[in-house]
Amino acid sequence: MMMTHKVIAECSVSKAGAGIMSLCHSDVETPVFMPVGTNGTLKGVLPDQLIDLDCKILLSNTYHLGLRPGIDILEKPGGLHKFMA
Repeated sequence: MMMTHKVIAECSVSKAGAGIMSLCHSDVETPVFMPVGTNGTLKGVLPDQLIDLDCKILLSNTYHLGLRPGIDILEKPGGLHKFMA
């Protein structure tokens, strides 16, 4: 499935917008708080806090994940989602 983004509202003055980004795993309302997990881990945010925040998306860098922990480590549990669970 391809990622899509649908604008659902836009400010006529600032042009700021709200929308829905459709991903293969779920839909995410934008704008959104997106924590960064460069190496497949989050720093400064606890898993319970992500649940409290109703976090729908994390940003991970595939280049860094390939270096550490490495593709072999990520493939063992079945991919990044299961590795981080």
